[in-house]
Amino acid sequence: MVAGEMQCRFLGVSVEAWNEQGNPVTDEVGELVVTQPLPCMPPYFWGDKDNQRYLGSYFDTFPAGQGRKPGGGDLGPEAGAVWRHGDWLKITPEGRAVIYGRSDATINRYGLRMGTSELYSAIEALPEVLDSMVVDLEYLGKESYMPLFVVLRPGLTLDDALRARLNGAIRTALSPRFVPNEIFQVAEIPRTLSGKKQELPIKKLMLGQPVEKVVNRDAMANPACLDWYIELAKRHLAAAG
Repeated sequence: MVAGEMQCRFLGVSVEAWNEQGNPVTDEVGELVVTQPLPCMPPYFWGDKDNQRYLGSYFDTFPAGQGRKPGGGDLGPEAGAVWRHGDWLKITPEGRAVIYGRSDATINRYGLRMGTSELYSAIEALPEVLDSMVVDLEYLGKESYMPLFVVLRPGLTLDDALRARLNGAIRTALSPRFVPNEIFQVAEIPRTLSGKKQELPIKKLMLGQPVEKVVNRDAMANPACLDWYIELAKRHLAAAG
């Protein structure tokens, strides 16, 4: 994963790197959080009833009462919740800040991090594949499970031979660690109106969050395809117990 380094954090901005337990870490990669309010933070999203999308975007990962309590005033609609920006960050012992890219578009497979775009490049180089999406549940503290979803060219079916080709492309271009647990052939990859793959909403569905809390169908380019992923999430959660 490509990293960008800054000499220091902005003066007056309470930025920290937090681990999954909600504790600040130094010289290791964590979630970029802001523990004090800033004037440039949006107070809400336009048309977001009951602040559900706003909370889900920035405040669900470290809600009130989790981890170390920040000083000062409230950070969001839920008192004490901490702003998670959605990026990986490392604060060095000297105080420099190193950004490692989006945490919601990153695979943390057995301790090895990589951007999802690198996996897509390997998979979609195959002539059989038109589109793809992967979600990774490990970094959220769950047992490692990473499904891969692929849209194939018309007339093709995902069989054992094609699964082997997909896994082989991942092993060769990346690492055996990034071979998915399962591969599913799907009709469509869920996308926003702007064309972005909706990795994070599908990830949250797979973790058991209600669909109305994690995705806005009106903001999707292909909302009808979401029903298939909802059913998959139900089956996965039932199997996981």
